[in-house]
Amino acid sequence: MATVDTATPARPSGGPGPARPGKGDTGRRGLLRLMPLTPAVVLMGIFLVGPIGYALYGSLTNAALTGYRAASPEFVGLENYEKLFTSGQFWQSVWLTLVFVVGSAVIGQNVLGMSLAVLVRSGPRRLGSAVTALVVTAWVLPEIVAAFALYAFFATDGTLNEVISWFGLEGPTWLLTFPMLSVVLANVWRGTAFSMMVYGAALAEVPPELTEAAEIDGARWHQRFLRITLPLVRRSIATNMMLTTLQTLGVFTLIWVMTGGGPGTKSSTLPVLAYQQAFKFAQVGYGTAIATVTLLVGAIFAVVYVRVLKPEVD
Repeated sequence: MATVDTATPARPSGGPGPARPGKGDTGRRGLLRLMPLTPAVVLMGIFLVGPIGYALYGSLTNAALTGYRAASPEFVGLENYEKLFTSGQFWQSVWLTLVFVVGSAVIGQNVLGMSLAVLVRSGPRRLGSAVTALVVTAWVLPEIVAAFALYAFFATDGTLNEVISWFGLEGPTWLLTFPMLSVVLANVWRGTAFSMMVYGAALAEVPPELTEAAEIDGARWHQRFLRITLPLVRRSIATNMMLTTLQTLGVFTLIWVMTGGGPGTKSSTLPVLAYQQAFKFAQVGYGTAIATVTLLVGAIFAVVYVRVLKPEVD
């Protein structure tokens, strides 16, 4: 009996068949997918990369605010940075900036913001609404208005010393004796509301059945918070710490209104020092170099947060 060959006949080399996408088609598809991002990339280039690049170039010149160097600055290379890194005043400003950022953002705003968020969620509803309204009021005030209000609070004859006098005590001259402590506390008061709202939203997403199960198993409130709540809101903590750190790193108006960087240079952070060198002493190139270093410090903080606080892959 003859065997019928059921194999599929070979298609002639020139016959029709499903067309395979070539390298050119794949490239065109990739470009089409990237087209919606083009406006965003262009805007970032104009308003972010462009100014940063121009500032970096300006830091390599001897540009000044007045005189012939204002009209025709000369390229001096790394001369501004050499002068900067050998300046004791610059390193003092770096230290003061770290104290200000760590004290008022990393510790102050984040710890107080988380504490207020927990208290608002666990406390009576009316009390939570009142606390939220009071804290948010400090945040929504224009920065210049908040700065003058805080100056009046810490002044020698201001609100704080008036309250201290009710107990028969004499308050110190806060802005002269403790300038950094004053601006740190002022920035904590000014920015805690943002952290409180971020953490409040994060805590609302924590499944209540997890904490209830832990409570039934005998876990105390601090154990539930440390072992269940904090790991679940870790991404919000990382994001909030990065945002508050970068925002605090660039604070200028608050410090300038309250202390002017003084007394002397005891509260002169990097933004204040950059302003003083560029507009008070007319050394625009040198001031721009300080601003560039400040940008680099912010980038270092961002990289540290991304790497150290990066959430684990689910």
